[in-house]
Amino acid sequence: MAERITNAFTCDVEDYFQVSALAPHFPRDTWENVPCRVERNVERILQMLDEHGARGTFFTLGWVADRFPQLVRRIADAGHEVASHGYAHERASALTPGAFTADISLAKAVLEDITGRAVTGYRAPSFSIGEANLWAHDCIAEAGYRYSSSVYPVRHDHYGIPDAPRFPWRLENGLVEVPVTTLRAFGRNWPAGGGGFFRLLPYFVSRWQIARVNAQDRQPAIFYFHPWEIDPGQPRVRDAAARTRFRHYVNLERTESRLERLLSDFSWGRADEVFRDAA
Repeated sequence: MAERITNAFTCDVEDYFQVSALAPHFPRDTWENVPCRVERNVERILQMLDEHGARGTFFTLGWVADRFPQLVRRIADAGHEVASHGYAHERASALTPGAFTADISLAKAVLEDITGRAVTGYRAPSFSIGEANLWAHDCIAEAGYRYSSSVYPVRHDHYGIPDAPRFPWRLENGLVEVPVTTLRAFGRNWPAGGGGFFRLLPYFVSRWQIARVNAQDRQPAIFYFHPWEIDPGQPRVRDAAARTRFRHYVNLERTESRLERLLSDFSWGRADEVFRDAA
């Protein structure tokens, strides 16, 4: 019998009003006046992980860490990896190299000051490293990170490099890119690593995809989601575009139970440990 593969469970720690698609409705200079829900949601995620004996990686916004340092310490003290999601949830593709480096360096410093531990992993908001801004990988390496999980090898209207490697690969600068999991079928890559597709499609689809990557590719999967995805009680932005509302709110009430099943059906660990040999 083949040994069970440990997959990487990752959470992008941001609040509902910081999502890129809702940016027109929540300008950054108004964030301080918006009630936060991230602490309660992350606490529930930590509880679920503990109940299943699982570990994970929390790609955390510096903005959130500055306001909830005790939450970041709880994540680290529970044995999970604290990694960086940048400071202000600005898409890498919207910044100059200098501004991008300043953002990811500040986030790293904030998280390391809170935890007293090295922060080696980074994920760009909205997987915003594409063919037009591959220079960002050099900035990430220069800022002192060892790995990035910022490229999604799919075709999508907001992100993606469809022909990028599906599994971890090392750049010339030494940085390791760990792409979110995809399934190869019918001549293209299909999203298989969580996010909105985990909420939109029936649970058995995600389970089948991850199991197939483990069995057929003999590779660990990397799964991602956000704390607001287990929070059906979050305020609704009624004047957002219909497509945005659908993508953000579909099946929020089902996500927590699906995560419980996912944690039971597979073995889960931290990204820095699951992909240690790659990095």
